[in-house]
Amino acid sequence: MDDHDALPQLPHSNHPNVLSGLLTKRGEIAGLAEGLQDKLREALINLDHVDQTILLFDPEADLAEIKAKPLPPRHVAFKGQVTRSILHLLRTTGEGFDGKAITLRLMAERELNSADAKLVKTIQKRVGAALRNMRDRGLVCSEQGKGGLLVWRLDCDRSSSGQKGP
Repeated sequence: MDDHDALPQLPHSNHPNVLSGLLTKRGEIAGLAEGLQDKLREALINLDHVDQTILLFDPEADLAEIKAKPLPPRHVAFKGQVTRSILHLLRTTGEGFDGKAITLRLMAERELNSADAKLVKTIQKRVGAALRNMRDRGLVCSEQGKGGLLVWRLDCDRSSSGQKGP
C-alpha cells in the first residue's frame, strides 16, 4: 500500500479551503458528540446508582413517577451571584469600570460566550440592575466617564461627583 492509497480521496473542488474547513469542523463536531455520549453514559450510570440507593430505602418506590428536572441555562445565576461577582471585581482591582467592561469580565469569569450578542445584552441588563441596586444601597457609586458612560466604583470619595442616586 503506498501513501496515496492511505489518504481519503476528496472530490475535485474549486474551493479546497472551504472543503478543508468543513472537514475540520465535522471532525470537531464528531469529537464533541463522542464527548457528550461519554457524559450521557456517565449520567445514566449515576442515575442507576441513585435509583438503586432509593430502592434500598424504599423497595416499593415507583421511580417512573419521578419527573426529570431540566437544567437551567448556563447564564442563569444564583440569587446574589452577580452582585457578589461585581463587588469582588471592584474590590480586587480597586478601579472603576463601565457596565460593559464589568459585563465582559463577569462573562469571562463564568466562561460565557462573549461573542453571543444576545447573551451579552442579557447579562448586561442584569449587571446594570445589580449596579443600580447597589448604588441605591450605598455600596457603589457612579460618575460620568469617557464617552458618557457611567463608571462604577467602590471608593466613592475618589469619584468627582460621588453620585449616589439615579
